[in-house]
Amino acid sequence: MELNPRTVTSEPASPTSSAGEEKMEITSELSSPTSLSRDSGFFERSIRRLSTRKSKQSPNKESGKEDTGTWKGKRLLRSFRSYEKNKTTICDGVEKIGESKEAEPVQGKLLSVMEINELIQKRQLLEAFASIKLLEDETISERNAGKYKDNPQELLRKSKDVNFLYNSIANAIQSTVEGTLEASTIEETMLTSMVTLIAHEEAAHCNTDKVVHPGSDLLGRPRKWRDMWREAINESAKKRVLKAPMVSKEEDSSWLDLHLNFLQKLLREDLLKIKLSVKKCYPEEYQVCDTYVEAFHKAIASHLQHLCQRLLDFNELYILLKWVANTYHSELFLGHPDLKPEVKTENLSPLLTPADWDKLKNNYIASAKENIKSYFGNILRLEVTEKWEKEVHSEAKENLYHASLSFDIQTIIGEHMKLSGTISRSLETKMLELCMTELLEFIPRFEKEFEKAWSTAQDSPIFAPCVVAYINSFHDLMSGLETQFKVNTVELQKILAALTSNFTNIFLTKLKTKAQPFLKKILTKDWILDTGRPDSLASAVSQFSEHLQHMRKPTGQELLREVHKYVVKEYITQVIKHRWRMNRETRQEVSKKMDQEARIFHNTLIDQGSDSHWLVPAIHYIAKIIKEKKKDKIKVYVKKLCQNYPDIRKDHILAILARRGLGRNRRAAILRQVCHVLESSSGGEGNTLFAEIDVPMVICCF
Repeated sequence: MELNPRTVTSEPASPTSSAGEEKMEITSELSSPTSLSRDSGFFERSIRRLSTRKSKQSPNKESGKEDTGTWKGKRLLRSFRSYEKNKTTICDGVEKIGESKEAEPVQGKLLSVMEINELIQKRQLLEAFASIKLLEDETISERNAGKYKDNPQELLRKSKDVNFLYNSIANAIQSTVEGTLEASTIEETMLTSMVTLIAHEEAAHCNTDKVVHPGSDLLGRPRKWRDMWREAINESAKKRVLKAPMVSKEEDSSWLDLHLNFLQKLLREDLLKIKLSVKKCYPEEYQVCDTYVEAFHKAIASHLQHLCQRLLDFNELYILLKWVANTYHSELFLGHPDLKPEVKTENLSPLLTPADWDKLKNNYIASAKENIKSYFGNILRLEVTEKWEKEVHSEAKENLYHASLSFDIQTIIGEHMKLSGTISRSLETKMLELCMTELLEFIPRFEKEFEKAWSTAQDSPIFAPCVVAYINSFHDLMSGLETQFKVNTVELQKILAALTSNFTNIFLTKLKTKAQPFLKKILTKDWILDTGRPDSLASAVSQFSEHLQHMRKPTGQELLREVHKYVVKEYITQVIKHRWRMNRETRQEVSKKMDQEARIFHNTLIDQGSDSHWLVPAIHYIAKIIKEKKKDKIKVYVKKLCQNYPDIRKDHILAILARRGLGRNRRAAILRQVCHVLESSSGGEGNTLFAEIDVPMVICCF
């Protein structure tokens, strides 16, 4: 806006005043920032000069009204007295204008727009305000007198001048506020002068007409500089927040943590400066600390919203959530002991809106999902590359094979829950649910990878220990989740039961593969003629079964029973399926070798923890039948077989008798004699052994 230099005379005392009257020059002392004591001198001189004008006024009065000079002089005198009566020292010379409706704005020297603007540029704001107010009053008086009836553009021009000058002071106030925290030291005189200025403006416009006259803009209206002061604080807070250093993620992976630390350090220092230096420059009614805290709160909230728009990884989301939930109100920031009691946080609104907070937590959970999946994938990869491929034997702990699998998984779950728990209880619960979901997907993946690696693998000394260690580890995992994390493991139990069954099947398959060559030799001519070690079968089986004693009960013992039963069952199967005839001497050798082998592998398995003592007598009875020449004794052994093994069938008995070399008629006769025993025991309960033994379709007669 173009400034309009002009020569200004004093306001006419009355419509009849002569042009030659003495010009009024009122020198304002309001611009002095050092002391407000000169204000009273200014008022006194103003009143004296206004009072002397009364003698020069025209004696003609309209309707008994006092002339303008006299009226203004008296009112200004009342204002001054009211001002003196109500002012209170706030701090370092700050004077609070009383709320009396009689208070008038300070009068000043009527200057040109350019001259007033120069005062503003020199920060002589109190003197500038007094002159602006005088210019404003003059314009209002002239407007009310109808001076601009034929020249509305002149009224508009003068109104714009007043508005421009007020806005210039407003900008100066804003600049002062925004520069308060930027400076190394607080200019207390500048702040106290600004507070006085705001108070004068409020007093000067407290009784103005609320109706805006057409063409006069905001002429005579309150300027609301206190509201503008608050807005300036808000702008200052925004700038201070943005001033916190923030490096890129490429420069430092901890960029967000560093930035938030810088932010809280910078703003904590600002708040301390406000408490110790800024606050004392304002009246109590300004509530300076609360205003600044609220401004910083809004600025930080806005800044965090922008941060949330970035693509943040899991760690960054956690840092942000934790900072909002914990650090912000803690002693590290707003709750710092040095800021108490002036800085209050109990009435602050949430730093993030519920929608933004929920979105941040959902992003955190979504990121955690990929994070946990990756951790579980690393566990599997390390098991394959560091243990299976390198054939690292499992460690024993308290006589049980141990794998780090359970510990690793529980550590991952525990760490994620701990992190989430520092933010909120609900987030901790969600994290546990997520971990369990990922675990239920990981276990079948681990099982599939194990089966793929070991089903077709060559014989390895670490296979059996590995199976035992994993079954133990998954049992420990389920127990730990139940006790430490209070997890409902119903679904997990089903998955682990299937895994355990699959692992034991793989274990048994490999054991059978190892034992089959030795079992197939039984009762062959090579087996009969072989005078080598009778513990070959026991040694082959023991390579697997010996590790089951390091498996947690009852799973280990149940599997050992199954191994024990398998060996006995396969042994009997091999005995009864052969069709060649043996002489008496051969039968003696066969019986002896059967007894010896059965005793060795039976004792081995019992020593390893099997409690299936009932199995081995079956082989001993069959061995006795093969070597026995007396028919009555054969009948006794057959009866014992029927009594001890209720699941034995007629075809089993006929096959065993055929192995003895008895003819069809004798076999049938013995069967008839023991038939009642067979029938009475077949319906009873007991251990089953023969039910799974197949008998050849044709029983040869030797």
